[in-house]
Amino acid sequence: MKDLIRSLTECWGPSGHEAGVRELIRGMIPRGFESRVDTMGNLIAHRPAPAGGRQAGRGRRIMLAAHMDEIGIVVTHVDQKGFLRFGSVGGVMPLPLTGGRVQFESGFLGVIGLERLEDSSRVPSLDRFFIDVGATSPADCPVKVGDVASFHRSCEEIGSRITAKAMDDRIGCAVLLQAMKELDSSPHDLWFVFTVQEEIGLRGAGTSGYGVEPEIALAVDVTFTGDTPEAAPMAVSLGAGPAVKIKDGGMLAHAGVKDWLLATAQAAGIPCQREVLLRGTTDASAIQVSRAGVPAGCLSIPARYVHSPSEVVDFGDVQGCVRLLLPALRGPVDIG
Repeated sequence: MKDLIRSLTECWGPSGHEAGVRELIRGMIPRGFESRVDTMGNLIAHRPAPAGGRQAGRGRRIMLAAHMDEIGIVVTHVDQKGFLRFGSVGGVMPLPLTGGRVQFESGFLGVIGLERLEDSSRVPSLDRFFIDVGATSPADCPVKVGDVASFHRSCEEIGSRITAKAMDDRIGCAVLLQAMKELDSSPHDLWFVFTVQEEIGLRGAGTSGYGVEPEIALAVDVTFTGDTPEAAPMAVSLGAGPAVKIKDGGMLAHAGVKDWLLATAQAAGIPCQREVLLRGTTDASAIQVSRAGVPAGCLSIPARYVHSPSEVVDFGDVQGCVRLLLPALRGPVDIG
């Protein structure tokens, strides 16, 4: 599974440019699933319920979602010396940027620099940063206005943890792919959806949720932790297992879906955490309000330094997510 995580996180794919990630994932979908790409670019893999499963009342139409896109930058201006100015694609954090590298779809690399600041005690805004691509003027600049880039970092192991760019949410994609591979049987009509444009407004989740029309929906995404020095208090830590979402900045998890995950974890002896996230949200909040409404929840992978070029997860937590999904999908689901 570590090779899978490395392949996914090192793949290039900012919001709106997920084609490379989509084709990589599509090639990994196991036998027994039919896949298609919808108008928005979401990759939808479907495994029907076994004959008689839904008729017998045991199976439900369940959608699981993880987003393929990552945060990035978009070029807004090339100055007379060939330096690039840029805006954000998703929630780019200024503090980790200086000296970082970005990669454009063409493969060209750039290094992020920062203007001299009059007040170094204040966090600079994005308009104080620039990108050096080795150009000396607009004429020899290999990048043009409107080109998009992602952070450029390799995936590395640090003890029992893994660090990479785009853990948000390629790690969720990895969990879904591994669960699809290991799920030997299920009474449910299963829809595994790898969504687009989550980072700029949950757009792929909204359209795919409308199209799939699930009876139950579950997002798999990262969440913050409260276990680093001077961190904001939060009852989620790396290494303590996957987190079952209670609430975040965009949704209240459906009580039945939340209880289904917690009961499954307890019955299977899988350590898990309860998550209350004060800011940010996931694909589940868009799916929840599609059509006439969907009972929705989220299974979260704890992550440090989210929306930075070096996000960190614990491999045991990742495995725990897979271990929890498998029994949850193998048996009947009663969410009340």
